[in-house]
Amino acid sequence: MTTILQNLNSYDAFADTGDNNDLEVQGYIHVRIQQRNGRKTLTTVQGIPAELDQKKVLKAFKKQFACNGNIVQDDELGEVIQLQGDQRVKVLQFLTEQEIATKDKIKIHGF
Repeated sequence: MTTILQNLNSYDAFADTGDNNDLEVQGYIHVRIQQRNGRKTLTTVQGIPAELDQKKVLKAFKKQFACNGNIVQDDELGEVIQLQGDQRVKVLQFLTEQEIATKDKIKIHGF
């Protein structure tokens, strides 16, 4: 009656599996909001088509929304546009009015 009981193999459940498919933008424009400190927020826009000039899009955002912003270079996500304040709905309206993307290709994240 010597049966060998195999205990559960220990493994790190939070280890990186190498599958980063969910981080790559697949034709969608992601608009996110980040909380800074207190009431301050930051809106990030990623996935704008490469054929558009990011600087011109940022300039149009800043002029239309009366806010400040900049372009941040990210290793995984590429160029990300950051805008001050909660500009999620305005970005959605701007991108659909200028026919940069359709409403179903824009994903809004945040609270």
